[in-house]
Amino acid sequence: MGNIIIIVTAALLLVVLLYHIKEDNQKSALLTKTVLSSLFVVTVLVQPHLISGYYNFLLAGLIFCLLGDVFLALPQKGMFLAGLVVFLAGHVLYVFGFLRVTEIGQWAGIGSLVIIAVGGLVYFLLRTYLGRMKIPVIFYMIVISVMLAGAWAVFGDCGLAGSGRIMIFAGALLFYLSDLFVARHRFVKEEFSNRLIGLPMYYAGQFLLAFSVGFLERL
Repeated sequence: MGNIIIIVTAALLLVVLLYHIKEDNQKSALLTKTVLSSLFVVTVLVQPHLISGYYNFLLAGLIFCLLGDVFLALPQKGMFLAGLVVFLAGHVLYVFGFLRVTEIGQWAGIGSLVIIAVGGLVYFLLRTYLGRMKIPVIFYMIVISVMLAGAWAVFGDCGLAGSGRIMIFAGALLFYLSDLFVARHRFVKEEFSNRLIGLPMYYAGQFLLAFSVGFLERL
């Protein structure tokens, strides 16, 4: 029942957030986004902590992502780069969390190669728009690709509960895809459709990762 309440509340807050963004109500959007992102931190706190090491790293990563959401919503110059750095730290913490539940050997394979290839293609398509942000974006693409590869490794580990593995990979993939729309909005073309598609992906991904703490266990 508690998780259902969280999901319904998050969905309603997301609708309100998208409305404020559409209407360009920056202060209301910042407040709503802060509350909504705080909710995925609360979500991980109230789940059963079945694998404590994974829980600790995921909680820390979600807190960094909450800070990143606040930074990206602020209009001041330099906040985008600050948000990028904070999200980068969040992804690194997710990677450490995945390392706590699966062997490093699981990270190799065709899935990881596909992820690397897709990341290279995304950078190739964006490169002419990046200007001075080329190096930070390259670094970010590498880290988020490693994060997704780690989630894929967890997904492929049959020694872990299936529901938790599915949540982790689906959550990481949605997070990855949502970042493509952040990049498009920031570097290619600012339009509401980027937020309309990207934000539901982002929050679905984060909440799936948060819920995974209560479902991922060793068999």
